[in-house]
Amino acid sequence: MKKNRTNYKWILCIACALSTTLSCSDKLDLTSPDKLTSDNFWRNVEDAESGLSAAYSQLEAATDVWEFAEVKFPVEAYREDACEIGSDALNYQTWVELYNFTYTNGNSQFTAYWSKAYRGISYANQVIEKTAPIEMDANKKNQIIAEAKFLRAYYHLKLLLNWEKIVVRDQYITSEGKINKALSTREEAWAFIIGDLEAAVGNLPVKQEAANIGRATRGAANAYLGYSYLTLAYENTAKKEELLGKAEQAFKAISGYNLEKDFLSMFDGTNKNSAESIFELQFTDNTANGASYRTALHKWIAVGELGGWDEILPSKMLLSEFKKEGKIATTGRYDSRMYQTLFCNDPYFNDLKNGGVYGFTYDEIFGAGSDRASFRKYLPRTAADLDKSRTAVNLPLMRYADVLLLLAETLNERNRPADAISLINQVRQRADMPALPLNLSVTEVKKRIEHERIVEFALENTRFYDMRRWGKAKEALQAIGRNSFDPAKHNFYPVPLLEIKSNDKIN
Repeated sequence: MKKNRTNYKWILCIACALSTTLSCSDKLDLTSPDKLTSDNFWRNVEDAESGLSAAYSQLEAATDVWEFAEVKFPVEAYREDACEIGSDALNYQTWVELYNFTYTNGNSQFTAYWSKAYRGISYANQVIEKTAPIEMDANKKNQIIAEAKFLRAYYHLKLLLNWEKIVVRDQYITSEGKINKALSTREEAWAFIIGDLEAAVGNLPVKQEAANIGRATRGAANAYLGYSYLTLAYENTAKKEELLGKAEQAFKAISGYNLEKDFLSMFDGTNKNSAESIFELQFTDNTANGASYRTALHKWIAVGELGGWDEILPSKMLLSEFKKEGKIATTGRYDSRMYQTLFCNDPYFNDLKNGGVYGFTYDEIFGAGSDRASFRKYLPRTAADLDKSRTAVNLPLMRYADVLLLLAETLNERNRPADAISLINQVRQRADMPALPLNLSVTEVKKRIEHERIVEFALENTRFYDMRRWGKAKEALQAIGRNSFDPAKHNFYPVPLLEIKSNDKIN
């Protein structure tokens, strides 16, 4: 998504679109010929592109420098067994409620998450409907609509991963009467998401032009299509084999990507849109013409010793998982991903030849004998950037490593463990870990996939969805003492109270 292409036109369009239902019938309505409205805005390809930029703008709730981390990460990450709540986060009741599973449907954090996703859906629907009649190159039109359908599917998917039932919004709302719509069944929602992704695949480019780097590609659509089929296969066991077959087909249609050897570079701002990146949330330091596409995520992630706010910490389970296989990496150390994901008490970080912790030893930063661990992922590479109030580190949302491990899971579920192991070994090789033997059983491969997904995607907020998909969220959370989790209540968030109050079709 090329956010720096977004301009005043889509902002005006949105404002006008939101005001279309506010006119008064007892007054003379006059239309200014030079005023943009939702009816006259959509004139050419530039307008369609601006509208598409608006649809991208809501991704991952990244609409505010400060709010981005405070919505996305508490809602997605605090439920995981790989994370612990930080000391400063205890000052925010709504965050604590998410961590302790004591929230109600009035929780402001997941209400904002829900609202921003539906705003993105609304913008995507407008692009789909309004671009169709514009006279432009047919291939360009098809691509714009395909990107909008991808985004509409993506937003619905994120909602369906967090709520058991959602409202499927398949048209642009232009009147109050269309606001009231019942919750769809999960089957209906999955069908809609899959339908949009399948429709998008054929008209999305294999690779975007340099000016549009970060926008949806055919690889991204196939990746989320495969993920949707795989997730649905666990929910619809009667059609599991058929759905797994479709997942395998989608994953295998993805090509042109490679694993990046420098794992950390994908998360510290030095290797944006890497060869491994399939879909990535874009930020930039470019502030020309008042642009502001930076975040304070690094402050939210970093602990106090690093000048951060101490909002989220790696759990002891996560550190233990990194060390689980012992010092068997080809480097003679633990799994290399541990050192690239965390700062922790290990000789590696007390050796300044390895860079230490921003040029200091671990002991100098955290104190000799400390067992304090901090996330390193998403922190900028240099101390100078770490000290800034805002940075522009991108967030990979779908990586080729995820495709490899999701395909491995799919194949293992189809009773082909040897095929799965060869894919797992590609990911392990990048982490300097020895290859797994090809004669492991299906059950053993399941355990290996879980381990690899924990250490590969720490703080990428996939863990809770994995635990729930495998039916082990309660078991995993209880194992670290978080006993208040009840799958019947907490596998999904409740529909936000704000939606219930504004939608007469939801009780």
